[in-house]
Amino acid sequence: MSLSLTFHGAAGTVTGSCFRLSTPEGDVLIDCGMFQGTKTIRELNYRPFPFNPASIKAVLLTHAHIDHSGLLPKLTRLGFRGRIHATAGTVDLLEYMLPDSGYIQEGEVERLNRRNRQRGRPPVQAIYTQDDAIRSLRRLRRVEYDRWTEILPGLRARFWQAGHILGSASIEVEARNGASGPTRILFSGDLGPGGKSFHADADGPERPDWMVLETTYGDRDRTDLDEAGRQAVLRAEVSTALAAGGVLLIPVFAVERTQELLYDLDCLFDSGQLPAVDVFLDSPLADAVTGVFRRHLDDLETDGDPFTRSNFHHVRSVQESQRLNSVSGGAIIMAASGMCDAGRIRHHLKNRLWRPQDTVLLVGYQAPGTMGRLLQEGAPRVRIHGEEIAIKAKIRSIDVYSGHADRSTLLDWVEARKGVGHGLFLVHGEESARASIRQALIDRGWAPDSIAQPALDDRLDLAAPRPLEPAERHPRLAPADLGGRDWHNHYAEALLTLRRTLDAAPDDAARERILAGVMGALDTTGNAGKGA
Repeated sequence: MSLSLTFHGAAGTVTGSCFRLSTPEGDVLIDCGMFQGTKTIRELNYRPFPFNPASIKAVLLTHAHIDHSGLLPKLTRLGFRGRIHATAGTVDLLEYMLPDSGYIQEGEVERLNRRNRQRGRPPVQAIYTQDDAIRSLRRLRRVEYDRWTEILPGLRARFWQAGHILGSASIEVEARNGASGPTRILFSGDLGPGGKSFHADADGPERPDWMVLETTYGDRDRTDLDEAGRQAVLRAEVSTALAAGGVLLIPVFAVERTQELLYDLDCLFDSGQLPAVDVFLDSPLADAVTGVFRRHLDDLETDGDPFTRSNFHHVRSVQESQRLNSVSGGAIIMAASGMCDAGRIRHHLKNRLWRPQDTVLLVGYQAPGTMGRLLQEGAPRVRIHGEEIAIKAKIRSIDVYSGHADRSTLLDWVEARKGVGHGLFLVHGEESARASIRQALIDRGWAPDSIAQPALDDRLDLAAPRPLEPAERHPRLAPADLGGRDWHNHYAEALLTLRRTLDAAPDDAARERILAGVMGALDTTGNAGKGA
């Protein structure tokens, strides 16, 4: 059996990172992440794996973000009995992140099944439970950076600093490949932008045979800012929001983004550049993760403990969170999740979006179809928990806290590897990002046939001299369904548009005519479908 690589996630989309390396010794996964984005994409999390979980011999984990680790409990529940190899920082984060994810799955399914019962629909099962997540933690094994670890007989791995979040790594895998000798494959994982407050810049080995490269920001460059420049951007946003007399609401990612914001606010308060207003961290997970960062202070490139201040308030209970609804101004509320699609941030958005004095500050990547992307794109209204909310709050967005390398940094990291023996696979990016990086590499002298953009579930032969197109394709979702908005987004938008149109109609007779036209169109569509 020759080496092959199958792209079960992060192929044509940013999330769901999962690559299956098939070797003579057995199959190994690099990441096993959850899909995020539109409901159509997220439904992949509920489907069976496109492989037998019991056949997987080991998992190599690049980092703890849920789009890279979030399906590990499902994998374990369905029969995986191997080891999950990860750095110490990643293991410590997962002890909180995976049980929290299981808790979220249970809560979301409970709410969905309550609605399904009302609608006469059958119940659905959670992707996994909190107990499933806790059991999966037993599979974790710590590895050190810059040291070879035997994964299976004839297969070893080495973890390199990726500079993305605490514990993040690029993973170099060396596998036996018959008489031709070992083959080295480098998985970039998510690469940091460089100059982070807590971590060294991304590193990696030279001249691998194959490379799998993330391209999240492959179509854009950001202005390079040092720590002082980044803090100046935050100071300006906070000052403007507070001057408006309202609350500044920041949807945060529990890992890294939260801690960077607390660090910068600590610096700005200490230096007197901002008044020491109350900062409420309303995320039990972010609070727990901040505790992990405290335990790793010796590993972080910062002095002292920037996470503990008298005006930093850690909100743990639901009752404490609800009391924040009464905060009228002069405060900052940070709540998860960063893309506004789950967790306590949804309740705060429901309570704040219609208030013109309040501000929502987006500080990270917003996947297509998420609530965060809709806000970022200027939607005038959204639906939260089945209710229509008019957006009157100021929506602001900054990208100085991105945990991802931009286009130039990605290209520099690739060039520092001094080429590859066979080929490069572009993953973990929207199609525009992948296309941009591909063209930039060709402009720098790369052969076009050495760069591939695999589709979801493509299986490619690593014994080939170049990344050949697969003979057959059987994706779980077509490429067109992986990008942009889906029918769920359009349905919500249609309901909001219908409501606005009815409200604007001059009288009830006009409203009846509008509804009759809509019902007539639906009847025509239904009859057309029946006759097909």
